[in-house]
Amino acid sequence: MTAARTLATAARVLRQLRHDPRSIALMVLVPCVLLLLLRYVFDGSPRTFDSVGASLLGIFPLVTMFLVTSIATLRERTSGTLERLLAMPLGKGDLIAGYALAFGLLAVVQSALATGLAVGVLGLDVTGSVWPLLLIALLDALLGTALGLFVSAFAASEFQAVQFMPAVIFPQLLLCGLLTPRPAMQPVLEALSNVLPMSYAVDGMNEVLRHPDITGTLVRDALIVGGCAVLVLALGAATLRRRTA
Repeated sequence: MTAARTLATAARVLRQLRHDPRSIALMVLVPCVLLLLLRYVFDGSPRTFDSVGASLLGIFPLVTMFLVTSIATLRERTSGTLERLLAMPLGKGDLIAGYALAFGLLAVVQSALATGLAVGVLGLDVTGSVWPLLLIALLDALLGTALGLFVSAFAASEFQAVQFMPAVIFPQLLLCGLLTPRPAMQPVLEALSNVLPMSYAVDGMNEVLRHPDITGTLVRDALIVGGCAVLVLALGAATLRRRTA
């Protein structure tokens, strides 16, 4: 890996995304629209929005970044762009890191807008500082990017990439503690939830919601989510294929 090649890859991806307003809208605006909708679904129960909104502030970016990244990467491979790039002196690590950097910059914008909307406009009541909330939201978005890059290697079409969402995202959504506290689950499911990264994304958001200071649990959750993102990116580089069979 070299910094110059990674930056060149990131710049190319950003130039392409600039001409794809639908993908930009999906990544940047959809989480904000969903938070806005959720706020008025619970219009008569602000406390419910406070308890659920922080968790979804981490889940929405992860889901949207997973969807867009997996489809965009697969499109590069099916069009032959990926094969041409890897025929040049460009390593798989450079390519994956460039994609992660480009989508990571969009994740910063997405997380900042969603967090600002939830706290500043929709009145999400957060006991702690807004900065840890923003950090966890950003790490969640980066994790979604990493998962999208990884699963794109196993899809043969954009439709198959979308089909990975029920397999990769929905089980985490059910077991992350959003619907019921994880300790209240059946023991096998609780043990499974303990190894899923989205569980720690939700836990981190709830730590900021409930505690005024940065706690050891929050630091642990942030490190686990960030570490999972790095691990999945490494796996994505190892499984990257030049083209779809």
